[in-house]
Amino acid sequence: MRVLLVTQYFYPENFKSNDIALELTKRGHKVTVLTGLPNYPEGKIYKSYGFFKRTKEYYQGVNVIRTWLVPRGKGGGIRLFLNYFSWAFFASIKAFFLAFKKEFDAVIVHEPSPITQGFPAIVVKKIQEIPLYFWVLDLWPESLSSAGGIKNKYVLSIFTSMVKYIYNNSDKILISSKGFKESILAKGDYNEKLIYFPNWAEDSILKGSSDYIIPDLPKGFKIIFAGNIGVAQDVNSIIEAALILKEKIDIHFVFVGDGRSKVQLEDFVRENDLNQTVHFLGRFPIDAMKTFFNQADVLLVSLKDELIFNATVPAKLQAYLCTQKPILGMLNGEGASIINDANCGLSSNAGDSSGLSEKILELYGMSIEERNILGANGFKYFEKNFTMGKCIDNLEFILKN
Repeated sequence: MRVLLVTQYFYPENFKSNDIALELTKRGHKVTVLTGLPNYPEGKIYKSYGFFKRTKEYYQGVNVIRTWLVPRGKGGGIRLFLNYFSWAFFASIKAFFLAFKKEFDAVIVHEPSPITQGFPAIVVKKIQEIPLYFWVLDLWPESLSSAGGIKNKYVLSIFTSMVKYIYNNSDKILISSKGFKESILAKGDYNEKLIYFPNWAEDSILKGSSDYIIPDLPKGFKIIFAGNIGVAQDVNSIIEAALILKEKIDIHFVFVGDGRSKVQLEDFVRENDLNQTVHFLGRFPIDAMKTFFNQADVLLVSLKDELIFNATVPAKLQAYLCTQKPILGMLNGEGASIINDANCGLSSNAGDSSGLSEKILELYGMSIEERNILGANGFKYFEKNFTMGKCIDNLEFILKN
């Protein structure tokens, strides 16, 4: 098949769009990616890329077409608005000319945010009269109010209209979490369009090397939190749990990643003398994650207590499941259900720092053998539900049918 993948984010940025393009190419499909200039997460356009540099390239057999955008900068509201809409605008123009220049059999949209990524895809769909498959990884406009803090009803209604327009023009709506169904159906009669299509773990975590050179980790019981350190992850409640367990100097909270809340947390750690048990290591490439995970005793995933997050399965959960390590959750909804169904660890309610500290002590008190059983349970659940091979098999089936 000749597939157009529309996504604002592509290699060298680390998103599932990379896996989709490369795996479909390996299976004999001809994939073209319409994307933006790489600038996530630093907010600056990557070196060697520019408005007139490397706007067209081949990456491992994939034809990559890049369009202009305003870099996201430090991620403030106005800057993100400009980032989202500038790319949608320039990509839609490019899509118009691309639709007359090159023929496709299907369009896939990879949408971790923003929803505006659907507009360029609709341009090609309408001109070539081909099916559009919209993969929802983030609910809109809910994410604007929950994560972005936007409460203006007029603004939210405008985005709701955009969402409905994109869903109306999608032949199939792929959802990464079963919890998304209620929100999507509230916007229209899309039940016949919905297909469950979950995330998967990167091969670098499942099959990669565990010899990446990383900083020495503290000795003792290590709880590793990997990924974005932000408001959505409710990291403040994690630090409150660390404060409750302050006297347990053998229990260490290790943060691998970066985000808007990191500086605030570092200040809190200093002010409360938590430096002995709370450690911020900074951001590392995805290839380093297997090394970190192998040295963990427990892997921590958390989400804020908001309706949108209760319906979300954080992508890191699939990555955690394939590590054969027990998982500690502080979240509600779909994510907590997976931890419980897989019997791969323990979970407290979102925002419950006291409950989290109790679950930590429970895992801390287990024998290594007991924790290994939890980790093995998680891996079995992963193999059954979340391998990349099975997910791409499913995507091929969806495209061909």
